[in-house]
Amino acid sequence: MLKEVVKEEKEVDVLDAVDDGLKVVLYNDDVNTFDWVIECLCELCEHDEIQAEQCAVLVHYKGKAVVKTGEEDKMKSICQALCDRGLSAVVE
Repeated sequence: MLKEVVKEEKEVDVLDAVDDGLKVVLYNDDVNTFDWVIECLCELCEHDEIQAEQCAVLVHYKGKAVVKTGEEDKMKSICQALCDRGLSAVVE
């Protein structure tokens, strides 16, 4: 005897956008090395080595990447520190 399997479909709400505050966007350049970018992301954005490396690769291949999100004052501070180290970053 075969059993019939019935799957129920549920309607769920989808969250369109999450507001995590402002974002620090890091841009690619032809000057800074991967090692330097990774070091800066670890120190300033508190990334671990793997996360920093992944962000550096994204920046390299995509041209830019969000490297940190949070409250305005902290993001502006991180952005300024990245720029002070010769990287190209903005707060959005």
